[in-house]
Amino acid sequence: MALTDIPFGITDWSQVPTTEHTGDPGVATWRTREFGSVRVRMVEYSPGYVADHWCSRGHILLVLEGTLTTELADGEIVTMEAGSSYQVGDDVRPHRSSTEVGARLFIVD
Repeated sequence: MALTDIPFGITDWSQVPTTEHTGDPGVATWRTREFGSVRVRMVEYSPGYVADHWCSRGHILLVLEGTLTTELADGEIVTMEAGSSYQVGDDVRPHRSSTEVGARLFIVD
């Protein structure tokens, strides 16, 4: 990820339109900004959300609220509370997220 040619700016996330992405079960609500090849998102997972796919894209992810469980394709399971983050590169360790209680995340990828 190269952070080049991005002018200084402020994002009021409450003003960014939402998109919904269904899980299996549950819903992920995204607020997304794109800056060249960099995608920045505020994501909310509903209680009971389980991702419907394995993801191989790299991320830097910060849990803002709630509890997030991330399952890695090799069977490792990591649970994170608000204030914790993870980082993973593209095509390094496929992963999928879930939450029993809901979670709000800030993600850069």
